[in-house]
Amino acid sequence: MSPIKSVVFAHGIWADGSCFSKLMPPLRADGYQVIASQHGLDDFQADVDCCVRTFARVPSPILLVGHSYGGAVITAAGNDDRVAGLVYICALGPDEDETLQGEQDKFPKTNVFKSIEVADGRVWMLPEGIEYFAGDLPEEEKQVVWATANPPAATLFSAQISPVAWRTKPSWSIVAQNDQSVHPDLERTAAKRMNAKVTEVASSHVAMLSHPDVVLEVIRDAANSL
Repeated sequence: MSPIKSVVFAHGIWADGSCFSKLMPPLRADGYQVIASQHGLDDFQADVDCCVRTFARVPSPILLVGHSYGGAVITAAGNDDRVAGLVYICALGPDEDETLQGEQDKFPKTNVFKSIEVADGRVWMLPEGIEYFAGDLPEEEKQVVWATANPPAATLFSAQISPVAWRTKPSWSIVAQNDQSVHPDLERTAAKRMNAKVTEVASSHVAMLSHPDVVLEVIRDAANSL
């Protein structure tokens, strides 16, 4: 495989591609092309297809980076031959026999899901939920994250994936020790079975915003290892 030329990002729920804004300028300065999939959180396969479409916009080989639910997206999209490796940030990493909800149900419910409202077919984060989602950000930054939170369809987490890319692609995983959105032990379990190189950080769920230097180090390590 040739050296990595591009980094593609896949965001999670209550987010969009701008959640990677602190990572993009340094990676561009390193010489990588960067792009984020702006998927709609309406349907899992549609989100995967949206992510794959971005691959044609940048040169390959590609390092594919997913945050939270975006970990499930890259687990499917990463089967594309243009993808050389996968980086999971505080992320789900389902196996073939799991739904996304079933993966989470194996662990205690995290606090953010005690601060939601299902309305109009979408799952909305209530204002107090931002403390569980991004509690280690400055107050103004937290409020921007809440105000721009993209609510997922309530049916999104019934999806299954086959095949899973982490069985054939090298993987890295960032575990957020203070995560109150995806349980840290879920992140650890997923990383272990995908044989990922693991970095732990004392972070909320949005490590790419609260600890961008740590996340950048992992991405650079991954890109330089492929």
